Amino acid sequence: MTASTAALTANDTLRIHGYAALEPGPRFVVLGGVHGDETCGTAGIERAVAEFDAGSLRLLRGQLTMVPVANPLARRRGFREGERNLNRLFEPTAPGQAPADYEARITDLLCPLLDRHEVLLDLHSFQSAGEAFAMIGPRDNTGTLEPFARAFEEGQLALHLRTPRVVEGWLDIYAAGVAQRAGGKPVDPMEVAFGKGTNEYMRSRGGYGVTLECGQHEDPAAPGVAYEAILSALRLLGMIAPEPGAMPPPKPSLLRLVSVVDRLHEEDQFVREWATFDPVSRGDPIAVREDGSVLHAERDGFIVFPNAEALPGTEWFYFAVTSDRDLMGRPG
Repeated sequence: MTASTAALTANDTLRIHGYAALEPGPRFVVLGGVHGDETCGTAGIERAVAEFDAGSLRLLRGQLTMVPVANPLARRRGFREGERNLNRLFEPTAPGQAPADYEARITDLLCPLLDRHEVLLDLHSFQSAGEAFAMIGPRDNTGTLEPFARAFEEGQLALHLRTPRVVEGWLDIYAAGVAQRAGGKPVDPMEVAFGKGTNEYMRSRGGYGVTLECGQHEDPAAPGVAYEAILSALRLLGMIAPEPGAMPPPKPSLLRLVSVVDRLHEEDQFVREWATFDPVSRGDPIAVREDGSVLHAERDGFIVFPNAEALPGTEWFYFAVTSDRDLMGRPG
């Protein structure tokens, strides 16, 4: 962390709203503003806070914690990051070491907070056009990358957020992207660890979590999506009263990320303006490299997170296909 950044952020604080019912129950935490240019989560949380404070919402059991702006420096700057992406390398600083940057200082505050909870909802938005969607973790497994045993509960949470699509496979594909960039050389485990964010941390502590992408950054409906997601999660967990006459949530389509493509040169260009979840068929052109070579879809699928402003050497777009399992981790 530079001396100038340290001076500018010396008085930063995290605003944390906590509610504890007398009746024991789930311990649920909601994060907004992990990225500074994603404001919908902040708006949704502040609306919920106002209603709890006014008494129009009442916590029936358990503990609820909400953080409207998880990255104050990034929010103040209006950028995705302060000094780096807070939703990467999300783990506490090793004992005896000083935090490496601003986001490490924030992580050192948020990790103990997440440790005290068992369910996480992390509210985000995205750059390209597209509908809201949820992101979940792996199937139950005992592997080394992301062992997990609560896929059913995580799938239930994603289902009740009522998005038309849910996406799985983030960390697997991030790790594959690291290996791809290594070009056959041994992969540095720290490079893979950099892909671990808030939900991965929560799973590593025995809990579970869902990322909700509430829509495009400037979508006026996105704050409402965030707010309704908070209420839906609270109802599912039995922490607030159920909604009278509510219909069961519709079954969303489940997509699995299968690859990531990096932008290699500033002259690399998409063939058109892609939106998240635009479908493509095998052989369709997606982008043109600086040398004139064309990137085609290797199979039928969907474009995810296209970023026309990606810097060379960073993720340009992801590719997804229909998953072979259901939301609870069972074979489809």
